[in-house]
Amino acid sequence: MTQLRALHQAPTLLVPEKVLLPEGAQSGHAVLVEGGHIRAVGPVAEVAAAAEEPPNEPAEPALVSESNSGARPAPVRIDLPGRLLMPGFIDAHHHLTQTFGKSLVFGEPSEIFQRVWVPMESNMDAEAVDVATRLAAWESLRGGFTTVADAGTRSSVDVSAISDVTSDVGLRCVLGIICNDLGGGVRTSTVAEVTAAAERHLTRWDAEPLVHPSLAVSIPEVASDEALVALTQMAREAGVPFQTHLNEHIVAVERSLTSSGERPLERLARLGALGPELLAAHATLLTPREIRLLRDCGGAISYNPVASSWKGNAVAPALLMHELGIRIGLGTDGTRSDAFRLLDAAETAQRLTGGMDVVDSSAGGGWTWLEQGLRGGANAVGLGGQIGEITPGARADLLVVDIDTPEFVPSWDVPWELVRLANRDQIEAVIVDGRLRLEHGWPVDWDGRAFLDRAREVSHRVVKNSPITRIDPSAAEHRATWMTEHAAASAGNSTGNGGTAGVRGPRTGGTASAGDRA
Repeated sequence: MTQLRALHQAPTLLVPEKVLLPEGAQSGHAVLVEGGHIRAVGPVAEVAAAAEEPPNEPAEPALVSESNSGARPAPVRIDLPGRLLMPGFIDAHHHLTQTFGKSLVFGEPSEIFQRVWVPMESNMDAEAVDVATRLAAWESLRGGFTTVADAGTRSSVDVSAISDVTSDVGLRCVLGIICNDLGGGVRTSTVAEVTAAAERHLTRWDAEPLVHPSLAVSIPEVASDEALVALTQMAREAGVPFQTHLNEHIVAVERSLTSSGERPLERLARLGALGPELLAAHATLLTPREIRLLRDCGGAISYNPVASSWKGNAVAPALLMHELGIRIGLGTDGTRSDAFRLLDAAETAQRLTGGMDVVDSSAGGGWTWLEQGLRGGANAVGLGGQIGEITPGARADLLVVDIDTPEFVPSWDVPWELVRLANRDQIEAVIVDGRLRLEHGWPVDWDGRAFLDRAREVSHRVVKNSPITRIDPSAAEHRATWMTEHAAASAGNSTGNGGTAGVRGPRTGGTASAGDRA
C-alpha cells in the first residue's frame, strides 16, 4: 500500500481485483483518480486509454496540488491484487466531541445527555475539543467511514476547532451547528441570535473542501416555533441538512406531548418545518401517520441500530421506510465507529424486530444495508452523487479492502458478504479526497502513537473534572454483585434476596457514563 502515498501527486490508475459498483462487485475494472475526484471507471483497457487523454474539465482549483499546477504528470498505474476497491462509508449521525464518554455508556438508561453529555461538553476547553475530535475522527476512518455528519457540540469552543481537526486528519465532515433557542422551558437565545449564527455558519466553509455546513437543533422541544420555521427554511434554501434527534426515547415523545400537545414530528408538520432538508436521527417511535408524513415531505432519517441496541427504547422500522421510498442513511451515534459491524447490526435489528415474525429470512437482501451505508447515506447528508459511490465526477473517497482472506474465500455474493462477514481489519487503506489518510489503520502523515498518550491524559482530566452522574455500575461491579448473590444462594440462603447486595443509587463525578445524544 505504500505506493498509494503518492496518489494525490499524479493521475493514478487503480487496478484492484474487484471494484464495488452499485450493481455489485466487478472484476476486470479499473478506476482513474485525479485531482481528488474519480475521473473514469470501467473495464481496465478502456480506463487505461482514458488515462492517457486530457480531462474534459479541469479539476477544482482547491483540489489541484502544486505538483499538478504545471504540466500534467503521466498517469501512474497501481495494481491491487486480492483487493476490493469500494466507496468509503458515510456515518449519518455522530457526535465527535463526545468520544471521551463512549466507553462509559454501557448499561445506562435514556436521557443520559442530562447526566453525561451536557456536564462533560460544558467542561471541555479548546485542547479537549481538539483531542476528542481527533480521536473520534481517527476511529471513524479506521472503521471505514470517510464522511461523518456531526450533529453539533455543546462546548463553548467555536466549531472551527472541529473542522480544523477533521480536515487535518482527512475526514469529510457535514458539520452541524446547534441553534437551540430554548432550554429547560425558558428562552436561552433570541431567534435573531440563532439565525444570525446559522447564517454565519452556512457561509464560512467555502474554502474548506472537506467541510460541509449543516444546521441543527438538539431536539424539536428546545427550539421555539419561530426558530424551527426560520432554521428549516434557511437549510432548505441553502440545500443543507437540518439535523435533529427525533422520537428517540419515550420520554422525548412525552415531553413534546406535555409541552405542545403534539408529538415532535406532528409539530414540525404543523409548522411547515418538514421538508427534504430534514435529517432526523433515530426516528424509532413513529406512528403510521408519522411515517406517511416523513415519506411525503421527502426528509431523511439516520437509522442507528447500535444506539437502539445499547440505549434505545425501540428500533426504527427502517426496512418498511426503505420500501416506502424514504431516504435512509446509517449512523453510529458515536457508539462504535465500525462500518462493517454497523451494516450487520442494521440487518440483524430488522430481522429480529420484524423479519422473523413474517418469515422474512432476507430482511433486506444484504444490498439494502450496504446501499444505506453508502449511496443512501450520501443522499441523507446532502452529498448525493458526490460520495458513497464509484462513479465519474464523484469525490475519490475510497477504501482498499483485503478480500484474499478466509472470510472471503470462497466468495459468492460480495455485497452480502460485506454485510455479514467483513471485518474492520481487512481495510488496508483509507483514501479521502484522493489522498491516502490511513494505512493498516494508522495515519500516514502524523504520529498516532504519540497522540494516543495525549488522548489518555486529556480524557482523564476532562472526565475527572466534570460533574458527571453515572447510574449503572461497571462490569466488574456487576460481576461482584452477581458472585455475592450466587455465593449466598449456594450456601443455603433461603430468603432469595440475593445475599448482601443492596440497591445502588446514583454515583457522581469522575466515573462518567454516556448515552443519549439529544
